[in-house]
Amino acid sequence: MNSPFDLRAALLSILLPGLGQLSQGRRFHALAACLATLLLVALSVWLGRITDRAVEVLVFMVLALPCWVLQSYDAYLGMSPNTPDWLRTWRIIWQRGHDIRFLGMLLLISVLNDTWIILTNLDYLLPFYCTKPDGIPGFAIKAISPALHLAVGYGFVRLRRWALFIYLVYATYGFTNGVVNLTCFGPGRIRNTLLGTIVLSTAYILWRRGTLLKNDSLGSG
Repeated sequence: MNSPFDLRAALLSILLPGLGQLSQGRRFHALAACLATLLLVALSVWLGRITDRAVEVLVFMVLALPCWVLQSYDAYLGMSPNTPDWLRTWRIIWQRGHDIRFLGMLLLISVLNDTWIILTNLDYLLPFYCTKPDGIPGFAIKAISPALHLAVGYGFVRLRRWALFIYLVYATYGFTNGVVNLTCFGPGRIRNTLLGTIVLSTAYILWRRGTLLKNDSLGSG
């Protein structure tokens, strides 16, 4: 199938990486998509076994899942008549800011996860700059994270300029809070993973800040 917008192929590649490309007769791309995605999934599982569950989730979210989404989008775009398929796909993602939108979707998903954790662990006191407030202040502090995730996630999905400012506020709060708590409570796997994630994601967002500052919306497709 040579249609540039092949929804059926995209859905097939969501079910099994490379299946959409295979349905389009792109056997090499199908094999490459399948192997790359499954290897990254296996890598995340292996790292989780030798380190920690948080590392497994992090590697899956920043490597395996983007690869899965990328190959599905490639299947949706179909066969490229002029340039190599993967190069064409990445150029479109880069130009239209789909990578920022993907980060936004991850943040929106994290809102559900954060909310679930808060509601099922009401007695847990979240460290806040070397303190552990309880009661209403403690609940309000726990609500900061999902609230900021929701705002930044929506802004990234919509490619809004203001999302960059709110993200920098969120990153500053998360990093300083994490470092201060590190000095008081010592290192922890979740705390260390969070700090590393903030540093890497902030570096990427600053690198791609032009996508958010250039236009409020770059269109869809």
